[in-house]
Amino acid sequence: MNSVTNYKTENNKSNSLIKSNVEKIIISGGGTGGHIFPALAIADAIKLLKPEIEILFVGAKGRMEMIRIPEAGYKIVGLPVAGFQRKLSFGNIIKNFVALYKLPICLFLAKKIIKQYKPAIVIGVGGYASGPIMRAAAKRKIPTMIQEQNSYPGITNKLLSKKAIKICVAYPEMERFFAKEKIIFTGNPIRKILLNKVDKEKAYSEFRLDPNKKTILVLGGSLGAKSINEGIKENINLLKDSDIQMIWQTGNNYIEEMKHIVKTLKIKNIKVLPFIRCMDLAYQIADVVVSRAGAGTISELALLRKATILVPSPNVAEDHQTKNAMRLVNKNAAILVKDSETKEKLLPQTLELINNETIQEKLRKNIIEFAKPNADEEIAKVAMNIIETAH
Repeated sequence: MNSVTNYKTENNKSNSLIKSNVEKIIISGGGTGGHIFPALAIADAIKLLKPEIEILFVGAKGRMEMIRIPEAGYKIVGLPVAGFQRKLSFGNIIKNFVALYKLPICLFLAKKIIKQYKPAIVIGVGGYASGPIMRAAAKRKIPTMIQEQNSYPGITNKLLSKKAIKICVAYPEMERFFAKEKIIFTGNPIRKILLNKVDKEKAYSEFRLDPNKKTILVLGGSLGAKSINEGIKENINLLKDSDIQMIWQTGNNYIEEMKHIVKTLKIKNIKVLPFIRCMDLAYQIADVVVSRAGAGTISELALLRKATILVPSPNVAEDHQTKNAMRLVNKNAAILVKDSETKEKLLPQTLELINNETIQEKLRKNIIEFAKPNADEEIAKVAMNIIETAH
């Protein structure tokens, strides 16, 4: 039971910071930037409404939230939680046995966190850690609410929704999955920094790119995407000596290989990075964006009116990224390239789009329909209303 001991040590460090006379909220979830950044946006919006409120994050040990949340100035406790793999293989069967072994430990720790912290509400934003902590809160009759980012919810959120007071959704017609009276259409929160005015000259300078050339921004999500990287690599010679330049976020697992390829081929108009910290600058100079179809990223792209090619990840629950992408594709608000077709189609289609201003403008015009600029404030108000009603 090392996980229990670790939690006690970690929790004791936080106890001195927890004031018994202050209202408290738990926000749970993470795993990827698509869950973490909206969670932080909600936390910041709550703090603006009520600065004295205390917020504790609960995430998954070993995942990126354990770094990103403290960097943003919030406390976080990690559960040793693991997700269940739906695709059957020997490796996945082993992983599922490990997840089953960890589950009772996570449930025990979640119960302990709820008992000690005594939150007024628990907000789940998706990710492995949401399940145990939301379940523990509901058992103690503590109000819970869900921020469902995708157009097709996973099994966990469907189950948790039965006890949730409200469910904040980012897409219309979610009555197929949740009780209609619980649904509030808020959209997905995005990082406020992305809305700040940016000096374009500063942005080009940051990436050492030419302001007179068109720019492609390639995003594989915060962890990187193998198929997108392979798709760029396969036809990378198309960019050599062209008037098109690229900012390429590869993820840590792929950075060395992709840097080596660019260096070997002596391609000077590609900026290769493992992770882009100044996304506001990257978005500012991007004429076309290539991206996974995570809900948070789509919300950012919509608000910033970007001409986009979406490559949905097939390795997500319920294939929800394809469903997210098709919502846009059916409204002529984005172009879809299948994950399995990136080597043949991704870079050629991207170059075709960046050289066609008419299609770019059509995509920019249509994607704005999916923008909800005040999502974080609306979700914060829902949470505060639940607390006040409960009192």
